[in-house]
Amino acid sequence: MIGLITVTAGGRLAAERLAAVLPYAHLYDGPAASAIPLAFTECDAIISFLAVGATVRIAAPLITGKYEDPGIVCVDEALSYAIPVLGGHAGGANVLARRVAGILGATAVITTAAEAAGSVGLDEFGADLGFVLEPGSDMAPVGAAILSGERVTLTMEHQWPVPPLPPNVVRTAQPEPGVPAIVVSDEVRPVAAGPPVAAGPPVAAGPLEAAGPLEAAGAAEPPGPRVTYRPPSLVVGAGGSTGVTAGEAGLLIDEALAAAGLSPKSVRWLATADIKANEPGLLDAASKRGWRVVTVSAAELASVPVPTPSEIVRAAVGTPSVAEAAALVVAEGGQQLSRPQPGGAGGARLIVTKRASAHATVAVARRRPRGRLALIGIGPGARDLMAPRAIAELRRASVVVGMDQYVGQIADLIPPGARVMASGLGQEEQRAATAISEALAGRAVALIGSGDVGIYAMASPALELADERIDVIGVPGVTAALAASSVLGAPLGHDHAFISLSDLHTQWEVIERRVRAVAEADLVTCFYNPASRARSWQLGRALAILAEHRPPGTPVGWVRDASRPGQSSGIATLARFDPAEADMHTLVVVGSSRTTVVAGRMVTPREYRWAAP
Repeated sequence: MIGLITVTAGGRLAAERLAAVLPYAHLYDGPAASAIPLAFTECDAIISFLAVGATVRIAAPLITGKYEDPGIVCVDEALSYAIPVLGGHAGGANVLARRVAGILGATAVITTAAEAAGSVGLDEFGADLGFVLEPGSDMAPVGAAILSGERVTLTMEHQWPVPPLPPNVVRTAQPEPGVPAIVVSDEVRPVAAGPPVAAGPPVAAGPLEAAGPLEAAGAAEPPGPRVTYRPPSLVVGAGGSTGVTAGEAGLLIDEALAAAGLSPKSVRWLATADIKANEPGLLDAASKRGWRVVTVSAAELASVPVPTPSEIVRAAVGTPSVAEAAALVVAEGGQQLSRPQPGGAGGARLIVTKRASAHATVAVARRRPRGRLALIGIGPGARDLMAPRAIAELRRASVVVGMDQYVGQIADLIPPGARVMASGLGQEEQRAATAISEALAGRAVALIGSGDVGIYAMASPALELADERIDVIGVPGVTAALAASSVLGAPLGHDHAFISLSDLHTQWEVIERRVRAVAEADLVTCFYNPASRARSWQLGRALAILAEHRPPGTPVGWVRDASRPGQSSGIATLARFDPAEADMHTLVVVGSSRTTVVAGRMVTPREYRWAAP
């Protein structure tokens, strides 16, 4: 819940605006001296329409810790600024401040050091991947080293799609003596600092190849400060006789993890046969450890080869293995944020074979991390027409792939440490293959395209190559058609079609057949790629086909470089429009027989019958 604290009429009006938009927002009445303490105990976040000093004086005695306290954002009386004053990272106040600023038309004032340096805060590093921070980690000295530009090492047993870190954070197979370190590991065995890595230019942590397992080695000097994260890499498979107690099952699980040197904080699910879905002992053991229970059918378990099958188990439950098979099935098909799906992409490995007690069995499998591919439409060119989500995903990516001129447009949004892989016009297939390859390697990749990445852009060729081993995030963008339409008026007010006139990959006969179809259907038509230096006749031919089915006075609009510097546009008629007006930077919109020009603007009527009230 988000608590809204106000003391003035103006503040209350602004709070009511927020309450209408923000989910679970609650407006607290009464004096701030009593409202803030109450909201502090009841809410996940607080928006205070008081001065920062007044808010801090009231909230200061209530503070207990960064992972327990709600985030607090202060908004001034003039609604000019949204300022996080508590819990910028862990409390979500930075994110909330940006959202509040967007709603109220204010400016978010972010003062946390990591944000100022264009990096990610260590207290939220990998949070969206399910990383759990190990208690006792040396957050302050490692964070200070990163911000100071000192050498910091990143050790990951496997490649996870982590966000980019600054170039002074380098990927190494193991920590170095005396050097601040970030470690992502599901192993709890002490890992001594290893020998220094050969000197060389710093390399961004995110894009490097996955390092091998950590290896203990002697160190001549003590290890440096360390921040350790536990990734959600493990699945515990468990079976049990009817009536097995939570104590017996839990003790066997704990012993299996401890013997293998594995952290319980890295366990994502407890997996078992669906016949055991309501077994109280297994459910209680999982609940006490904060794990979700996932069940798998006996038929599916029976199809999984395991090292220690049992015919006795097969006779009892219909599968020769419960613990080992369930761990493997769920680890192999586990999805990032949803229920695991069987038959995943491969790569799961059994790391603890079946262990048994009198009434329970346990095994542990390790999941293969899934790569992350964000397909981002960066809009038609103007920065204020780029979606906030697109900006957030660009900052989240450790690898950015795109055409060189588009990468140049958003270069300032790419954080330090991210690797940029830009290429020229006509290399779409190579870009798609590169993005997929990087994502399959487990990295966080952003593949960008102008307008909307799914319309005549990179999403299609990339997704033709993608499979279930990567997670895909689609970010829509303002298309060229939408940008041009807003310049011309409202030409897309009714049914319309998009057609590309480029015959580089589509035969002209096919394009012409599509033009005839929309002509006969009387659809407003947007022509992408209408002309180039090598293609000068196609637009004229397409307009001639449309002219066979539409009046000579049908409006035709054109927009060059929509939303960009040097934008130009015009409206003519089908009979008088000159195809020479168009080039590859132009979008041409031909109206339907119902489209008109009103006060110099193209309008296609919606043709609704407005009912009288």
